[in-house]
Amino acid sequence: MDRRTFLGTLTAASVVGRRFAWAADSHHIEKVGVQLYSVRDMMKADFDGTLAKVAQIGYKEVEFAGYFDHTPQQVKASLAKVDLAAPSAHYNFSYLGDQWAGVLDSAKIVGHQYVVCSYVEENLRKDMAAWRHIAETFNRAGEAASKAGLQFAYHNHDFEFVKIDGQVPYDFLLKETDPKLVKLEMDLYWATKGGADPNSYFNQYPGRFPLVHVKGMAKNGSMTSVGADNRIDWKRIFADPKGGIKHYFVEHDNPTSPLDSIRASYAYLSKLSF
Repeated sequence: MDRRTFLGTLTAASVVGRRFAWAADSHHIEKVGVQLYSVRDMMKADFDGTLAKVAQIGYKEVEFAGYFDHTPQQVKASLAKVDLAAPSAHYNFSYLGDQWAGVLDSAKIVGHQYVVCSYVEENLRKDMAAWRHIAETFNRAGEAASKAGLQFAYHNHDFEFVKIDGQVPYDFLLKETDPKLVKLEMDLYWATKGGADPNSYFNQYPGRFPLVHVKGMAKNGSMTSVGADNRIDWKRIFADPKGGIKHYFVEHDNPTSPLDSIRASYAYLSKLSF
């Protein structure tokens, strides 16, 4: 073998090697987070102690659903004690009016980057005219959040995927809201329960989903800890970069044992490769 042939063989081997290395690369969730609604009763009884237990499990990020009578300054201090970050927090639709400016001020003090509308009450979403009002409200809330240096987002349940007058409210929101002002925190359990394919949405609306809720779904459709489920293909969902997922929050709405539930979910997700 002459020198040129030898060098060519080395180059080809190097390229093939790099391709195989790329193909063999696996991705992991760098910082598994938890929505504190999962441990809400514990938070109410022992705010600091519960945050400490969450951190001991291995969680690095938390998402708030209320401060349990703590000031934003107290919340920030409590997080610092146990080295937890809180990139986001939940607020229901009623906060998007006169209280919104105060919400944004508090969020900045705590250190949130995202302010998320968690729920729209049933009496406010009965027809598509109501959903148009919701979309307009989201755009206004998103604009105010943006001016404050924050990002607004909306968290779904399953009702957003039930057609009203031939339209899917979730699709309507995506089309009628400004993609820069309004992001989506896709609850992967509720979206799946509503018959939606998360990856299809990621492809249609790339970059709109920086936050996701991760909940297990049992065979009968009930909510369970992540890893105890077999209805949701986590690897398929997480391997798709188009959605733009940055934060993954474990949640279980009504676990028998909240701490055991979030511990089991963490154990599964922290080792998951995709």
